[in-house]
Amino acid sequence: MEEGKTSSLEMGTMEKKEKAATTGKAPEVKYRGIKAMPFVIGNETFEKLGTIGTSSNLLIYLTTIFNMKSVTATTLVNTFNGTCTLSPLLGAFLCDTYYGRYKTVGFASVSSFLGMLVITLTAAISKLHPPECHAQESGQCIGPTPGQMAFLLSGFGLLVIGAGGIRPCNLAFGADQFNPETESGKRGISSFFNWYYFTYTFAMMISLTIIVYVQSNVNWTIGLAIPAFLMFLSCAFFFAGTKIFVKVKPEGSPLTSVAQVIVAAVKKRKLKLPEQPCVSLFNHIPTSSINSKLAHTHQFRFLDKGAIKTANDKLNPDGSAANPRRLCSMQKVEEVKCLIRVIPIWFAGNIYHIAIVQQQTYVVFQALQSDRRIGNSNFKIPAASYIAFAMLSLTIWIPIYDQIIVPFIRKYTGKEGGITILQKIGVGMVLSVVTMLVSAWVEKHRRTLAHTKPTMGIEPRKGAISSMSGQWLLFQLAIGGLSEAFAIVGQTEFYYKQFPENMRSIGAAFLLAGISGSNYLSGFLVSIVHQMTKGNATGNWLAEDLNKGKLDYFYYLIAALELLNLGYFLVCAKWYKYKGIDGNTGEGDMKGKQAEESVV
Repeated sequence: MEEGKTSSLEMGTMEKKEKAATTGKAPEVKYRGIKAMPFVIGNETFEKLGTIGTSSNLLIYLTTIFNMKSVTATTLVNTFNGTCTLSPLLGAFLCDTYYGRYKTVGFASVSSFLGMLVITLTAAISKLHPPECHAQESGQCIGPTPGQMAFLLSGFGLLVIGAGGIRPCNLAFGADQFNPETESGKRGISSFFNWYYFTYTFAMMISLTIIVYVQSNVNWTIGLAIPAFLMFLSCAFFFAGTKIFVKVKPEGSPLTSVAQVIVAAVKKRKLKLPEQPCVSLFNHIPTSSINSKLAHTHQFRFLDKGAIKTANDKLNPDGSAANPRRLCSMQKVEEVKCLIRVIPIWFAGNIYHIAIVQQQTYVVFQALQSDRRIGNSNFKIPAASYIAFAMLSLTIWIPIYDQIIVPFIRKYTGKEGGITILQKIGVGMVLSVVTMLVSAWVEKHRRTLAHTKPTMGIEPRKGAISSMSGQWLLFQLAIGGLSEAFAIVGQTEFYYKQFPENMRSIGAAFLLAGISGSNYLSGFLVSIVHQMTKGNATGNWLAEDLNKGKLDYFYYLIAALELLNLGYFLVCAKWYKYKGIDGNTGEGDMKGKQAEESVV
C-alpha cells in the first residue's frame, strides 16, 4: 500500500508541482467535504448560539445588574458591537498573512469561550457586580466599582478577540473543506453556504427567545451560563475535527499589492502619463492569478503612473517586475482602483446603519415601558426578544423577493438581479428613512398613553409603563428588517462582486468595519444629543425615563440624517463604475455578463 502511494507520487511529481504552483495548495491535500461538515456546522451553530445569546441582552444586563444608566449602557454596547465588527479587519490580515484559517478560528473560539465565562462569573459572584437597588437602604442605585468594570471589560475584550478571528474566517474555512475543482465540491460549497445562513437565522431566533427569556425571567447566571456552555461545545466540535480538516496555509495578504501600487505611483509622480495608456503601460498578468482581467479606466489616473515602465525598471524571466514597489502592472493598478471606488459607497453604508442600530438598542427601552403582555394573559414578551421580529421580517421577505419579485422585474429590466446592486441598496436606504419616521410616531403614541393612560405597574428605575401594546413596535421592526433585506444583503453582494477575487475576504471584513463605524457613530450621536439636551426647557431627549424624554425627536433627527445620506448615496451611485471588462459595464446586465463570460 505504501509502495503504491510512493510510486504514484513519484510518477506524478511534475504534474503535482504544476498544480501546486497554480492553485497554491499542497498536492497531497485530501478534501473530506461531507465528513468534515458535522464538525464545521456544529462549530458554527454552537458558536452563533453562544455569541448571540450573550450579546443580545447586554443592554438589560448592564442596566439591571450593573446599575448603569440607559445612555451609558447604550454607549458601551454600541462601542462593544462596533469593536467586534471592526476587529475582523485585523483578524483577516493576520489570518491571510501569518496564521491561516484553522489556527485563527481555533484560537478565536477559545477566546470567545473565555470571554463568555468571565461575563457569566460577573453574574454568579456577588462581589463582581454592584448590589441590587432594592437591597440598599438609601434607595439609590450604586454603580460598578473600577474593579468590577475592569473584570467585565476583560470579558468584552476576549469576545472582541474571538469575533476578530471567527467572523472573517469561519465561512471561508468551511468552504475550504470542499474541492472547488470538482462538481461535487462545488455543490458542497453551495450547500454549506445555505447551512451557514440557516444556522445564523436559527441562532438568532433561539437566542432572542429562549435564552433571553431565561436571562430576563429566570436567572441571569443560568441565562449567561447556557451560551458559555454552548460556546464550549463549539470549541469541542472544532478541535474534534482537527485530523480531517483541510488546513490551507497563509499565502500573504492582498493588501501588500495595494501598498506596492501606491508606493510605485508616488515614486513616479513626476512622470507624464502616455496618451494611450492601454498600449503603453506595463501590464503583466501571472498565469496563476485568480482575478478576472480588468480593462483600463480613467478614474484615479494618478495611480496609472505606477505602471509606467522606465529604463531603470528590470523584469524577471517570467515577465513580472523585479521590484514591484517601483513598477506595477496595470491589472494591479485597476484592482486598487476597484478598492478606492468602493470607499464612498462604504461611507454611505456606515450612515445608513445608524437607523438599524436604534432598532437593536432604544427599541428595547421602548419595549420595557410598553405593555408586553400577550392578550389577556400574564405572560410578557422579554424586551430584547422584540428584536427577533426584524430578523423574522428579513427571513420571510428574502425568499419572496428572490423567487417571485426578481423574476418579474427581470422581464422588464433585462438585469439578472432584477435591479442593480446599488439600486437595491438605495431601496434599503429609503426604507431606513421610513423606519425612523414610523419609530418616531410609535414613540410619541407610547409616551402620550403613558401620561394619559398608564398600565398598572412601574418599570424599576424607568417610570410608568404605557398602556400601548408592545405589538405596535412590530411596525418599525418589520420595516427595519425589510430595509436590511435590501441594504445589508445588497452591500454583502456589492463587496463580494466589486472587490477583486483575491480580496473577497477583505471585502467581508470591509462590510463588518462599516457596521462597526455605524455603531461608533450611533454611540457618539447618543452622547452628543444627551449632553446638548439635558439642560433644555423641554427636557432631555434621551432621559432615563422615556416618558420624561423626547425619544421621538431623536428618531426624527436620525431620519433627517438618513435623508441627507440618501442624497449623498445617489450622487456616489451615479459616479460609480461597476467592475467590468471595459470598466463601464453596468452590474447585473445579462448581456454584459454573457459578453464577459465569452471573453474569459
